Amino acid sequence: MTPDIPRMTGTDFTPSWFDTARVNRSAAERRASSLTARRSVKKDWQAAWLLRAVTCIDLTTLAGDDTPGRVQRLCAKARQPVRPDLLAALKVDPITVGAVCVYPTMVPHAVKALDGSGIPVASVATGFPAGLTPLPLRLAEITYAVEQGAAEIDIVITREHVLTGQWSALYDEVAAMRAACGDAHMKAILAVGDLKTLSNVYKASMVAMQAGADFIKTSTGKEDVNATLPVSLTMLRALRDFEQLTGQTVGFKPAGGLKTAKDALSWLILMKEELGTRHMMPDLFRIGASSLLGDIERQIEHHVTGRYSAANRHALT
Repeated sequence: MTPDIPRMTGTDFTPSWFDTARVNRSAAERRASSLTARRSVKKDWQAAWLLRAVTCIDLTTLAGDDTPGRVQRLCAKARQPVRPDLLAALKVDPITVGAVCVYPTMVPHAVKALDGSGIPVASVATGFPAGLTPLPLRLAEITYAVEQGAAEIDIVITREHVLTGQWSALYDEVAAMRAACGDAHMKAILAVGDLKTLSNVYKASMVAMQAGADFIKTSTGKEDVNATLPVSLTMLRALRDFEQLTGQTVGFKPAGGLKTAKDALSWLILMKEELGTRHMMPDLFRIGASSLLGDIERQIEHHVTGRYSAANRHALT
């Protein structure tokens, strides 16, 4: 399920596309809250949307106590994220998740466990989650992960560049990371909870896309505030503006704090309303999550049987 869209070429650094941008937080919050309030997805449609969400998940383990065994079990779940009996009851063919996301040293174990599945391995890199190691070391980490077999790299930006308005420095940094990724697709993590304002989020999104990011991603999952609907709306508006200016289609990945099936539906609704059905496909939309899949499978079982099962019946590993 490696993304079907071509690698982004980016553009020259063009401050005029974002330097006067201002985002009204109250307006963004009203728009985001209205989306889920006025659109609902029920019954068979809800089950279909939840299955679509499964195919867009970057199933993730980024813990200090990760082991090859844990990664192998996660990859087994990635191959078969929803129980076969539930899919049979829905008359749906087998599905897989969008990718498995791990630390660089776990990439070889994930690649081996996913061999033949078509599921790409994504690796965080560049001093994740803080991104405060020297740039040569961050670039070397990207190179290492790619050499180990990662098809997608989730990089983190230097937040200082955003907070101090050093947009050219941010562009140069992300462009260097993009070059280090080679043929691997690059997701630029903005760590939105650290950027303070939605205007900063918009500008950082635009700079990352100018520098060649294939995806823009909200969070590492380690900040105090991670993916929210107003932040995601702001990033999608930047993504839409960039596509109108360049004709290049960039993907989007919310991560951190998405834990329930209701969360998955909310972000799918946001994608549908802001960008259309094409942007609900896994080559343009990913959800960074770990526990989310268990709740989605639980909701699908309720749809099939009319009963809720215990959460431990849908363990990830």
